[in-house]
Amino acid sequence: MGIILWIVFGALVGWIANLVVGGRERQRQGCLVSVLVGVVGAALGGFVYRLATGEQQHFEFDFPSFGVAILGAIVLLLVLRLVSAATAGRRDRDRW
Repeated sequence: MGIILWIVFGALVGWIANLVVGGRERQRQGCLVSVLVGVVGAALGGFVYRLATGEQQHFEFDFPSFGVAILGAIVLLLVLRLVSAATAGRRDRDRW
């Protein structure tokens, strides 16, 4: 897949994952972050797919790859938000 398709694929995946996860952070996330979340989520989804099934996922611009990438991006966003909430709570506690 060419670099332009990876950017489009990543932007779509990141945008959809951000809509699914929702929350206050949705307004602050820009286009570049959506692309990065989509591309890293696709890699994470492919890794989890390979661990679960034992076969390698070949990412093409099709619905199965899109679904795996969206699931990976959702997991990535949830983990990032949990880490962010934990560090924000620690900063608030240290401030007092």
